[in-house]
Amino acid sequence: MVTARLPLFPLNSALFPGLVLPLHIFEERYRALVGDLLALPEDAPRRFAVVAIKDGNEVAPTGPDGVDTTAGAGLGPDPAKSLFQVGCIAEAATIGEREDGGFEVVATGTTRFRLLSVDASGPYLTAEVEELPEEPGEGAGTLAAGVARAFRTYQKRLAGAQDRTLVAVQELPDDPSVLSYLVAAATIFETPAKQLLLEAPDTAARLAAELPLLRREAAVIGKLPSLPAVDLTRQPASLN
Repeated sequence: MVTARLPLFPLNSALFPGLVLPLHIFEERYRALVGDLLALPEDAPRRFAVVAIKDGNEVAPTGPDGVDTTAGAGLGPDPAKSLFQVGCIAEAATIGEREDGGFEVVATGTTRFRLLSVDASGPYLTAEVEELPEEPGEGAGTLAAGVARAFRTYQKRLAGAQDRTLVAVQELPDDPSVLSYLVAAATIFETPAKQLLLEAPDTAARLAAELPLLRREAAVIGKLPSLPAVDLTRQPASLN
């Protein structure tokens, strides 16, 4: 069992391995966190743990002086109870400092983890996490082919419902695990559904769960005359 203690970023969405996560950092406690990442040796990985919030939010009310430095503010008296128990480790590829003292961070999801404990005693949350291996499961290759077809149908119907044209057919990865995470991230499922996909015990289980979700959503979209425009590209998350 590989465990680690890492800085913790609670977000309102799930992060998946292999996916890029842009972040705007301008709130005091997260500035401290990024500052500590920057203080690491150049050859050290700048890792932090990202976990989705199931109760509360990461945006905390400010105190009398306008600055809130409470590590778990916005998540209740016991932050761990407000968070899902499976998240994804992220590694910061670039960190740029803004003129206002904030940061622009671009990170990539690397490894799923299980949350073991949360510590709110410092300037920002930290967590002890147990890394979760990615097992292929039985029949992942066969399931991947079906999910790829269902995902293409989903994309086409979604584009049609939004009066959009698919400029080009996206080439999907051959690796079943990579495909499972790409589909989970690219769909517009709500956070609880995405979280269940993140928590799947192996690739085959994740793909098996995605197939009926994609077919159901494509069927629903096909019956609607139009949908509000939804930006399917991942937008930078703001931690304020």
